Amino acid sequence: MTSTTLNDLLTESCHPLAKGTASLSKPETEELLALISEWTICKDGKSISRNYKFKNYYETMSFVNVAAWIAHQQDHHPDILLTYNHCLITYSTHSVDGLSRNDFICAAKTDDLR
Repeated sequence: MTSTTLNDLLTESCHPLAKGTASLSKPETEELLALISEWTICKDGKSISRNYKFKNYYETMSFVNVAAWIAHQQDHHPDILLTYNHCLITYSTHSVDGLSRNDFICAAKTDDLR
């Protein structure tokens, strides 16, 4: 993999991945994770997540609605856990049973909302 920048992730779009496509290797995952520093690899090793905090319910819902729009636009949908003043967003790529570049593209675009 060539060196990727945060700007690369922000300007790329997600692409459908065929079932059986290999997930990212550990070095590829670590390189991309370094670009989105507040995200972490989940215990399962097959997903990334980030917890966002807000002042109130209105701000939380506004953020979630825009994050949902990004997911719809990219056709790559996260799990979102929502409470009054925070949300937890988790990305993984089911078709590769792990992480793909699509997860990092969407994570970067979601971070760009803040």
